[in-house]
Order: sequence, then structure tokens, then C-alpha cells
Amino acid sequence: MLKNNVKTAALLALLGALFMGIGSIWGTQGLFLGLILGLVFVGGSYWFSDKLAVRAAGAVPVTEAEAPRLYAVVRDLAQRADIPMPRLYVSPSAQPNAFATGRNPENAVVAVTQGLMQVVDDDELRGVLAHELSHVRHRDILITSVAAAVAMGITFVARMAMWGSLFGGGGGRDREGNAFGALAMMLLAPLAAAVLQMALSRSREFDADRGGAELLGTGEPLARALQKIDAYAKQVPMNVDPAHATAYIINPLSGRKVQFANLFSTHPPTEERIRRLHEFSHTH
Repeated sequence: MLKNNVKTAALLALLGALFMGIGSIWGTQGLFLGLILGLVFVGGSYWFSDKLAVRAAGAVPVTEAEAPRLYAVVRDLAQRADIPMPRLYVSPSAQPNAFATGRNPENAVVAVTQGLMQVVDDDELRGVLAHELSHVRHRDILITSVAAAVAMGITFVARMAMWGSLFGGGGGRDREGNAFGALAMMLLAPLAAAVLQMALSRSREFDADRGGAELLGTGEPLARALQKIDAYAKQVPMNVDPAHATAYIINPLSGRKVQFANLFSTHPPTEERIRRLHEFSHTH
């Protein structure tokens, strides 16, 4: 928990520094403006990360009367994990998938797609939701959401740098230098965001898989669910911002043939995740 809190603080500090760095293009006033924007963006990333993720997924809240199967499974698993009942959302996407978000267990959201509810059986649904509640229990959900906000922030400040170099003062070599630096940032910023998310996501997914298996006492339901979700994700497209793709149990963009973000996988190989879950089942 402490490790995740430190990572979150470091990410937010990085985001604030980026805004100040870009603002410095316009001198002292720009630096001050960058500080203000950075504070607003950092605060928004912390307090509204769950709303950003839910909105990006097009998910809507559901009542127990509307989704009794979902509520029954989550309530049982939340009691087992000794965490508060999260708010439940459903996305209209046909691709089976799920994610959890929120700044802490008391403000957690678990969202599933319509496709997931239609494709998996009850045991497999329990496996998926046990994985997501493991993220909630270990407070992974905040760092996932903040990392997504930081990735969007990196792209935003890169664009600020580009426009600043085009319309900023100066001329000659200074202007050429600014334009070159802005171009380099435009190219490297998405790469940096992808590497950042990859570094934060891969080990966390293995940990949540194991946590979900421990919650159920077996890894087999989750292993079967991952196999199904991975196969569907490659065939059924989902319209989601790449910055939020890391939050899902399986990368929802894995079926895209040409996608810059896919050059760096934010999720560990599904085959390796399944192998580890089988190994857990055989040793417990």
C-alpha cells in the first residue's frame, strides 16, 4: 500500500513538473500559469480519476434490480476481501472486459461490459471480479487512474509545447531550436507515456491475478475467463482512449492492426498469466 502511495505521489509530481516546464517557454508568467494548470490537473487526476475512466468507457451505473447477478457476486467477494461494496457500472461495449477505478476502496468503482456479462459463465465472472476486487484491495486502482491521467497530461503538454514554439516570441535560430524541441517532444511524449504505463501495469496484473485466485481458492475460473476475453478482444473492437487501456483486465485495443500504443504492451502475455494461474491451482 505504501509503495503504491509513493508511486502515485511521484506520478502527480511528474505531471505538475511537466506543466511548469512547458509554461516556462513563455517566461516567468508562463511558469506561473503552468504551476496553476499543473495544480488543477493534479487535483483533478486525484479526485476525479474514477469519473474520467467511467466516462471514457461510456459506462453507466446499474442498480441491483437491473443487474442482480453482478451485485450478488461482487457483494460476496467484497465481504470475503473485507472491503466496502464498490459502485457498479456497466459499459455498452460488446467486447467482454472489465476494470476497477477510484482513489481508495471507499470510493471504488467496478465496471464490466455488456459483452462480459453475455460471454462468461458464473464461475468465470467470479474470477474476473475477484481480480478487479484484488486491485481495489491493494489500492492499485488509484495509481492506474493517475497513470492514465498522467499519460493524457503528457500528450497535452506536448501539444502546448508545439503551439508555444510556433507562436512564441523570438526568431532565427532560437525559433528553429524551439520548433525542433517541440517536434521532438511531440514524437517522444506518447512513447514516454506508453513506457510509463507499461512499467506500472505488467507486474500489477500478475499480482491481481494471484490475489483473485487466493480470494477464490483456485485460479481456474479466472484462467478460463482470460482465455475467452483475450480471444474476443482480438476480434471485437472497443472504442477506448489508449491512456485508459491499462485499467482493463485484458488490453481492449489488442485487436487493432495499427496502433502506436500497441508497440509497447501494457499487459503481460495472457498465456503467461494463464500458466501462472494453473500453477497456483495445482499447488493450493
